[in-house]
Amino acid sequence: MSIAGKVVAITGASSGIGRATAQLLAELGATVVLGARREQALTAIVEGIAATGGKATFRVTDVTRRADLEALVALAIEHGGKLDVIVNNAGIGPISRFDALRVEDWDAMIDVNLRGTLYGIAAALPVFQRQGFGHVVNVISTAGLKLLPTMGVYAATKNAVRTVSEVLRQEAGPYLRVTEVSPGMIATDFASSMTDPAVREAIESRAKGIAISPDAIARGIAYAIEQPSEVDVGSIVIRPTAQD
Repeated sequence: MSIAGKVVAITGASSGIGRATAQLLAELGATVVLGARREQALTAIVEGIAATGGKATFRVTDVTRRADLEALVALAIEHGGKLDVIVNNAGIGPISRFDALRVEDWDAMIDVNLRGTLYGIAAALPVFQRQGFGHVVNVISTAGLKLLPTMGVYAATKNAVRTVSEVLRQEAGPYLRVTEVSPGMIATDFASSMTDPAVREAIESRAKGIAISPDAIARGIAYAIEQPSEVDVGSIVIRPTAQD
């Protein structure tokens, strides 16, 4: 039961859950390969990990472009000689009521949350098949477990990934592990992608009262990764005790 020596690619790694996961896994001895759109933030994270003796590198990555995910996986293999885990964490949540007709936001959530995860799987799966081992970790959301107004399209994308995760697990056979992690209200910049001012204000206000640190999600991901190869942690839900 060890994370040391594993090579882990993480999308959405420039902030929040992705950053916390990268820092924890590096601290535990993994080589982390970070992907996100914000180069300056990625540079700072990698430099911080290196300053404490960890191993990290990055590539600017837009998960809506399949080639970017393929390049991120290739960087992991170039840097670490293999790929043990891909953490499909990139996600956005410009939520709103359906009658607001923010169709562009619907498209963006489908592209990032669902298509981006599929592109990550498509990039990693051939590598895992060649190696004979691998682990897909998909970060989902409790929004798909308790359905609420304004969350319709966001929850739909997350539940689509939930379905993808379970079917992938069944198809993959004994060499591939698949874990879905559903965070609840977490203290991240999640609300920054919201284009509806009233909804953004409501979410920020609620989060201020109950949100927990993204470190909690990082620990959950680390728990799934560190299990023996024959142990598959299929689903983890992590939320504040104060969350409904």
